[in-house]
Amino acid sequence: MNSELMLRFDGAQPFSAASVEELGGLCDRAEDHRGPGPVTVYLTGAPPAGWPAGLTVGLVSKWERAVRRFERLARVTVAVASGECAGTALDLLLAADVRIAAPGTRLLLPRAGGATWPGMTVHRLTQQAGAAAVRRAVLLGTPIEAGRALALNLVDEISEDPAAVLAGLAEAAGAVDGAELKIRRQLIFEAGSTSFEDALGAHLAAADRALRREDVS
Repeated sequence: MNSELMLRFDGAQPFSAASVEELGGLCDRAEDHRGPGPVTVYLTGAPPAGWPAGLTVGLVSKWERAVRRFERLARVTVAVASGECAGTALDLLLAADVRIAAPGTRLLLPRAGGATWPGMTVHRLTQQAGAAAVRRAVLLGTPIEAGRALALNLVDEISEDPAAVLAGLAEAAGAVDGAELKIRRQLIFEAGSTSFEDALGAHLAAADRALRREDVS
């Protein structure tokens, strides 16, 4: 794994401008790096009590935009989660293309203002697993254990040896063109909210592009 395209993120650390800068720096390196390979984030940690102290909506907005940028990188993104995974760590897990969890991993929403944090994690959880499946997690703060996260497709694999899984992913990711990957990912994003008729044009355009590239090669 390329260390330039790797980040260890602790969700227990205070939410700050440094968090935004750290993630932005990873995205910068991913966009500038010319070699193949995925972007990998190692995630763990849950915010302690009182974590929102000093937090502003402006900073939250900057963080959400940084996560969205990570989510749209022209590279395969991989998240490896362990232990309790909440707050900023859970944000990145749900934004990654491929999610690997260690045994015993728990996904949960931190509390703020007398209830669970109402950030974009709620949006991603609901989009990816469905409202009924995440209701208790969002409304009551009930942790989502690793096995249930796997059943809900919030994680793709539970592994005691993430390095072995990552080795296979690196080879597969290296064979994918970045621009084409972004197109496929966007088609996935839009599928849940677009009718067949409205989606057809975008899929035909992508198919035409693929055929033209095939002819060139």
